[in-house]
Amino acid sequence: MLLAAMLIATSPVLRFDLEPPKRATGRLVVAADKPYETGGYGYEPQRRGKGFLFSAAVPEGNYRVTVRLGGRVTVKAESRRLMLRDVTTEPGRYVTASFVVNVRNAQLAPPPANAPGGSQVKLKSREAGSYTWDDKLTLEFLGDPRVASIDIEPVTLPTVFLAGDSTVTDQRAEPAASWGQMLTALFEPNVAIANHAESGETLKSFVTELRFDKLLSQIKAGDWLLIQFGHNDQKAQWPQTYADPDLTYPAWLRTYIAEARRRGAHPVLVTSPERRNYDGSKVRRTLAEYGEAARKVAREEKVPLLDLQEQTVMLHEALGEAKAASLFNDGGKDRTHHNNPGAWFLARAVAAEIATQVPDLAVHLRPSARSFDPANPDLTEGAIAPSLAESNVRPAGS
Repeated sequence: MLLAAMLIATSPVLRFDLEPPKRATGRLVVAADKPYETGGYGYEPQRRGKGFLFSAAVPEGNYRVTVRLGGRVTVKAESRRLMLRDVTTEPGRYVTASFVVNVRNAQLAPPPANAPGGSQVKLKSREAGSYTWDDKLTLEFLGDPRVASIDIEPVTLPTVFLAGDSTVTDQRAEPAASWGQMLTALFEPNVAIANHAESGETLKSFVTELRFDKLLSQIKAGDWLLIQFGHNDQKAQWPQTYADPDLTYPAWLRTYIAEARRRGAHPVLVTSPERRNYDGSKVRRTLAEYGEAARKVAREEKVPLLDLQEQTVMLHEALGEAKAASLFNDGGKDRTHHNNPGAWFLARAVAAEIATQVPDLAVHLRPSARSFDPANPDLTEGAIAPSLAESNVRPAGS
């Protein structure tokens, strides 16, 4: 174990063989019953059927992961971020695929003496034990996977940071899912997605909990920052974080834009997805004022805007209330939070908006992700293998 930990600490590239090695030496052979231990590598205890989770200790940063696999496999990373979707091979055949995983922990550089701030993000109790906030890279192999090898290599490349609420975050438990954790599968492995969104967040709380500090500590010139808030900002019953759409909400959006620009990054506004509420065949808009405020700020600040609000209105009205329910959490009882298929369609809509509104970022999209028609969705496209960590937990707030 000590030798393995030393290898991980000193090697720029981690090379694991999960099946009997048939390749060059200099690789770590992983026994089928090797559990993960702090600072090392191995299998996580969560298993069901033929799927499994594998972790390796790494510092925070971006990593290109290359896997050699066969069978029928969906791969997720960290807290259920979709990386590879339903890869299928013939019996006995293997393919090699690569993707990029962003890893982070909750630590911040301590502020100078007598300066305000903190040395750690103020995580919620439900984030305890999350694969999002630890010192390892975790991969989840679902379906009927045969995984021969895993290579993990640190890389420096452009990063897309996401700031938002539960409709953006990496939802940790089935059946909930959000568009931010699906967006990863729509990009080529030459850009990273760093999803800092969290359930219940507002423009204000994202700052006071030091989540924005963490994001800003990592963002660099040439990166992008996608900003989507509104679902919780509009809650007047939350007086400490309420932001009215006329004054406070646009002022906070401008602050986020300014902080990104100060670091040479490219801010992009995203309007909040509309809730699934209907007046007859039409969607009843509950976030209209916030969408219009975001559009106005985008025009005045000359930043791109991804109009997910309008895209979701078209999607919901095209499907009708009954069919649209199949895209939402808790068997459709939830009218705000999505399941895997719903999150996939929203990610497709975001990617299509990037293709038309953010051309410098669009060059990193997979060709198949550059267009999406929300008025004519194919529901069969939304099926995605669930997580091993299945439960009926509903997200606590937006």
